[in-house]
Amino acid sequence: MITIPTLTTERLTLRAPALSDFDTLTAFYASDRSKFVGGPMTAELTWRQLATEIGHWQLRGFGRWIVDETASGRTIGMVGLWCPEGFPEPEVGWDLFEGSEGKGYATEAGAAARAYAYGEVGLTTLISLVKPANTPSARVCARLGAWHDSDFTHERWGALQVWRHPAPEDLAEGGMEAYA
Repeated sequence: MITIPTLTTERLTLRAPALSDFDTLTAFYASDRSKFVGGPMTAELTWRQLATEIGHWQLRGFGRWIVDETASGRTIGMVGLWCPEGFPEPEVGWDLFEGSEGKGYATEAGAAARAYAYGEVGLTTLISLVKPANTPSARVCARLGAWHDSDFTHERWGALQVWRHPAPEDLAEGGMEAYA
């Protein structure tokens, strides 16, 4: 059984998903805010999504974290690494809950997840898959130094943009701060 690490940034704590997150996730996935990440969905489907998030860690050795604002303890989203069957390569992605956008949280947590992917997991490349209409997510990609590399059609989610992140050696040359 894999142990999911806890990561911290200046303002955020990235921690393992747990059953105690079910109500928060259910509210998010029931909202229109989840439209770019498979929602809206019912509580039953949210349960399956939570189990998938936890299981991804076991199957791949990496996954997504629940993100808490450290100072308040408020859960603000889910960020991390994702590579289910059917994805072209490992992704770093972010889902922010209502009221958490516009504060730089996705960029901050995305940079921490990417550093973990390159430093701890040993990945050498990462992408972010973005629905063409999801301009806020594309802006986060750009702030992280990623660029629109190509397009990809997913069997369930349709047309997606592939945003390519700088490789570990490119980040080492320019430093993480150059892309955050």
